[in-house]
Amino acid sequence: MSLLTIEHLTQRFGEKILYEDASLRVNKGDHLGLTGQNGVGKSTLIKILTGEILADDGAITWQNNIKIGYLDQYMEVTGESTISEFLHQAYQPLYEIESKINELYSIYGETGEDKLLERAGTLQTHLDESDFYQIDPIINDLANGLGIEAIGLDRSMKELSGGQRSKVILAKLLLEEPDVLLLDEPTNYLDDTHIQWLISYLTNFDGTFILVSHDYHFLNAVTNCICDIEFGKLTKYTGNVEKSFAQKELNKESYLKQYHAQQAKIEKAEAYIRKYKAGNRATLAKSRQKQLDRLERLTPPGSLMTPHIVFPYQPIVASLALITDQLVIGYEKPLLAPIDLSVHSGEKVAIKGFNGIGKSTLIKTLTGKIKSLSGEFQYPANTKIAYFSQDLTWKNDYLTPLAYLSDRFPKKTVKEIRTFLAKCGLPDKLVNQKLRLLSGGEQTKVKLCELTMETSNLIFLDEPTNHIDVAAKESLREAIQDYQGTIIIVSHEEEFYADIADRIINIEEMIR
Repeated sequence: MSLLTIEHLTQRFGEKILYEDASLRVNKGDHLGLTGQNGVGKSTLIKILTGEILADDGAITWQNNIKIGYLDQYMEVTGESTISEFLHQAYQPLYEIESKINELYSIYGETGEDKLLERAGTLQTHLDESDFYQIDPIINDLANGLGIEAIGLDRSMKELSGGQRSKVILAKLLLEEPDVLLLDEPTNYLDDTHIQWLISYLTNFDGTFILVSHDYHFLNAVTNCICDIEFGKLTKYTGNVEKSFAQKELNKESYLKQYHAQQAKIEKAEAYIRKYKAGNRATLAKSRQKQLDRLERLTPPGSLMTPHIVFPYQPIVASLALITDQLVIGYEKPLLAPIDLSVHSGEKVAIKGFNGIGKSTLIKTLTGKIKSLSGEFQYPANTKIAYFSQDLTWKNDYLTPLAYLSDRFPKKTVKEIRTFLAKCGLPDKLVNQKLRLLSGGEQTKVKLCELTMETSNLIFLDEPTNHIDVAAKESLREAIQDYQGTIIIVSHEEEFYADIADRIINIEEMIR
């Protein structure tokens, strides 16, 4: 029996059709990756499976008594718990058993009833067979694997950044060991080392998981089957991404042959009907028309948008693009030792280091979003900076992409803005959709579009690949490579920047 059965699923958002009469079966042991271009409904499908969103039509059936774990990166954390206390909550059922045992012994001391001892013994056996007496080592190992120890287990959950909190929530979810994991972009806030740890964990995970990720290297390493979402359908393939996409291409070629053969047959029949519908063969022509009317026509193959991102360059005469002198970054306390850094004009620099160490803080300091604690940094005259922030936050998310960019660039015509959005991979039908209703990848494309609409000679990119699909990612890589100015990029995907970066700076070497 399947762990999960999806039948006749249909979901629409306004005029946008995500799925239409789609079906899927997920079996025990499936390590399934959800793939598809931005906006096809990958994250929405996860939310439908959790019940957060009700489908317009169709049936979602889970096997009875299945324990489901969902990585909700926007989960509200209440109370004043520390990271350690929050992680220990994963073992709350075992702590409740321990409390019950103590209660039974206490009552036995008053009543002397042997049944109480038997009950306590049964519960104690359950604790002995569980991980109860290994909780602290297990938590410490997991915290080390995901880089949480570097944050500090005694830190309050309320003090954490969004990325740090997501990492801790992921750790708690893994500690709970559900039968099925639902993971939406779990690598977004992990650095290379901790992604490798997660790959090892998921590869050896005995249960089932359904995973959304635009990191195809990661997907390829952990999946044994793929569900590709395209043209409103869910198609399951056996094997990892590489094997599944090879099969997808074969299926696509076969489908195109069938489609073109059917089109030729239809055109031939229609020509016959036009020629003879009023002549001696009118009866035969009517018969052919009836056959055409009954024909189940294959859906025309759609054309997916291919982004073409270009960052316009404003010339500048300078040998150095950035110099820092004993720059100290942080909020109340310094995060790193004083930074002395020089970046040459036209250089592509990647900054790496574990999550939470201060990569984004450095970029926010250099772009003036936050103040430095001490030291200084300098740019040459006529420097024009463009900045991409990883945060998908908007002052007014009820605006449409068209309205938002019209406010930012009032001199641009509606036609020009639509053209810029199209080049960044956002379909024309979405330019008048509210920002809050767009997928993470679609919102990212709007933010990237801003950078393509203004000239610059120094661009800061903070995790620009977090939500975007393969086509957009490849176009972004080409845009970085072709840009004549200076680019400083933070990304957890080393394979994205490794062959285009002139220099890689490991910020871990700057720890105080």
